[in-house]
Amino acid sequence: MSVDASLVYRLQQLIAADAHRRPLLEAVRSLVLPDAWIGAGFVRNAVWDALHGRAATAPHSDIDVIWFDPVRCSPEHDAELEARLAAALPGPQWSVRNQARMHLRNGDAPYASATDALRYWPETATAVAVRLTQTGDVVVAAPLGLQDLWQGVLRPAGAFATVKRAQFVARVHGRGWLERWPLLRLAAAEDAIE
Repeated sequence: MSVDASLVYRLQQLIAADAHRRPLLEAVRSLVLPDAWIGAGFVRNAVWDALHGRAATAPHSDIDVIWFDPVRCSPEHDAELEARLAAALPGPQWSVRNQARMHLRNGDAPYASATDALRYWPETATAVAVRLTQTGDVVVAAPLGLQDLWQGVLRPAGAFATVKRAQFVARVHGRGWLERWPLLRLAAAEDAIE
């Protein structure tokens, strides 16, 4: 799927200007992990706040760090990385997951990279991640595009449009997204991305 360059630029500018998110990105970069990103609510919530004309709020939870290394893919190694991040920046709730093993938990075919793993996330607006380069530039990974994220559309992706549809619906309602961000809208069931 091609990603609209203007939407990538908007996201890069939004994240680069966010004083709450920058130190978290720097902390992840300091770990020097292969194919490492921060995704999900870290990105999604910043965009949804912007769409609602709200100032950026500091992320305290939903800080999903993904990376990819088939050699170091034990849960214990991820726990060690979480501890290192918590020591460097106490307060936020870090979640570190090496995507080289997560296909087993999710019942998917093996992922080829962290970006490939994003294609299997529940909704298109969540399947977005960012990272900092060594020179401080924000890089965006969005294998399912950025249109839904910037348009406030909640659209299930992959198996969450079919066999895992109930999980998608439970996520949307259980997390209170439609109440917190009232301009969001659910995509029609037939408009899911598979």
